Amino acid sequence: MSISIDGSRKGELSAYATADLERFLRTLDLVPKGARKALEIGANPYFNTLLMRQFRPGIDLTLTNYFNGDVSVQRQEINFSGFNGAEETFNVDFHNMNIECHPFPFEDASFDTVVFCEVLEHMTNDPMAALREIHRVLVPGGTLVLTTPNAARLENVVAFLEGRNIYDPYSAYGPYGRHNREYTRHELHLLLQHAGFKEEGSYTANVHPDIPSAHISQEDLAILGKVKNRQYDLGQYLFTRWRKDRECEERLPGWLYRSYPEDRIAM
Repeated sequence: MSISIDGSRKGELSAYATADLERFLRTLDLVPKGARKALEIGANPYFNTLLMRQFRPGIDLTLTNYFNGDVSVQRQEINFSGFNGAEETFNVDFHNMNIECHPFPFEDASFDTVVFCEVLEHMTNDPMAALREIHRVLVPGGTLVLTTPNAARLENVVAFLEGRNIYDPYSAYGPYGRHNREYTRHELHLLLQHAGFKEEGSYTANVHPDIPSAHISQEDLAILGKVKNRQYDLGQYLFTRWRKDRECEERLPGWLYRSYPEDRIAM
């Protein structure tokens, strides 16, 4: 709650830290305790980074962010009240790069773990490009930790039933400042299997009360009660862990891409 980045006001991120604390802890739980060399994509504001530094001792973290501009190595200074209460200041170096467009500046099989959390939903046109590069830089059998909002979460289902829109507003931070394409649990499994990964763990969970239960009508609940198979698919976030299991498909998944030449689409 006390994190300050590059001299920003201390406590500026406390609301975010408080609201999403459970998400950060669930994400940490998915990171293998034996992880040694990990790539964290979209690390800023470094909540997951700090937790991994503290609770995954010995982990060697390489970080990426994207703040526009060319591919480069940049630095940010983090100050926070540490886990023992003492003030800590340290610098983090990160690779500034657009993972949809730029090849990762890392050798094949460079990492045993990739942490790819709350980034997939921001992709604008080619998530497979990023997943191919993640697959390439992971060692055989390496771990991918991926979390992303659940497109079929309960509040979205209720919103549609009540005639409300679920799409993210336009952002002053540009196209990557909004959620451009969220995924259902089934879609995420199709995508990751296409990219050469095998599931090791997958579940949905609520981490903050976006819509209090009092706002869900009995009529809405009655409708949802008729689809018992959906009861485990309605959480706010998808929490998943994958193992690099086989080669990534060269062609694009036809259920997710369109208007490409036929020889580039896998149907």
